[in-house]
Amino acid sequence: MAGDSGAHGDLSSNGTHPTKDSKKATIRDVANKAKVSLGTVSNVLNDPERVAPATRNRVLKAIETTGFVRNIAARQLRGGGSKAVGIVILDSSNPFFTEMIRGAEDALRQEGYLLIACSTDGSNDREAMYLRHLEEHQVEGVLITPSNDDLEQIIDFHDRGTPVVLVDRESHSGELCSVTVDDVRGGSIAVSHLIDEGHTKILFINGPTTIRQCRDRRAGVDVALKSLKKVEEADWIEVVDLEVPSLSIASGEEISIELIDLDPTITAIMCANDLVAIGVMRGLARSGADLLSRVALVGYDDITFSSLVSPALTSVHQPQYDLGYAAARLLLEELGDSNHRHHEIRFTPDLVVRESSSGRSSQSQR
Repeated sequence: MAGDSGAHGDLSSNGTHPTKDSKKATIRDVANKAKVSLGTVSNVLNDPERVAPATRNRVLKAIETTGFVRNIAARQLRGGGSKAVGIVILDSSNPFFTEMIRGAEDALRQEGYLLIACSTDGSNDREAMYLRHLEEHQVEGVLITPSNDDLEQIIDFHDRGTPVVLVDRESHSGELCSVTVDDVRGGSIAVSHLIDEGHTKILFINGPTTIRQCRDRRAGVDVALKSLKKVEEADWIEVVDLEVPSLSIASGEEISIELIDLDPTITAIMCANDLVAIGVMRGLARSGADLLSRVALVGYDDITFSSLVSPALTSVHQPQYDLGYAAARLLLEELGDSNHRHHEIRFTPDLVVRESSSGRSSQSQR
């Protein structure tokens, strides 16, 4: 372990900050400072319970005063494992994924793992690049929200020896563990709420249909409509579709221009996620249009900002933190069990009703 090296920035042995040209402290420097053997320092770093408390404290003090930082890469080469896990998501700027990462991080930290986050922006090529880099860095596992429906490169990555858990995407083949939310139900409860409020013509602003969540949420709308027609034998509910290029605030703001002269018979708007809905709200506010004073609005995801905008946004709640936490626990189970069997965890969404839709019935707007 004599090759282990540290990094600048901590206090040197005389209590001052090392200069830019200071030599990095080594494990031998720590041993000399603590007056112990190299093996004792190694035990403190890797198996501290084997070292007497007084000696262990002396070594830890020497590590602090010399500014020694262990070389994890060198430890990996000796077969010690990276204690790192990668998480590959679609969009790091989306608060949905931020909260999901937090859940995964909390679960992994309990077991001493470092989480490395990568954002693909929905690019299959970028996903492949990050998987390659994570494999080269010998991470012990990967959590991933796939960039598209084709899981071939992810399954190949798993088959080469790195455990993988899909997040917010199910594995139909059963070759991987997965954690999902029932987006079909989510779409269904959102449009059902608007129908219950008396709306008969609803605009659904969806994202690209290449995104599985967008397809499922729209399918949920159809499920609700078919159920309604079966029970009441009515055809008086109409949903008008409008697609934006991305599930972002910018897309919502851009599309808001088209909504200023919205068909007056449309009394409710449902958006595929909260970012689009918030973008619509911002765009309309900047234009001076008072559309939201007479039209109900529902989003999806229930990100933190949903309750902070005005009017507070009604939204389908997804357990973002729990998604990440559960996915990380599945990964840890696979890492610790050679006989691990893949399975899926599925969460059920619910609707959080706020000012943007509550009481805004179509009758009251006419």
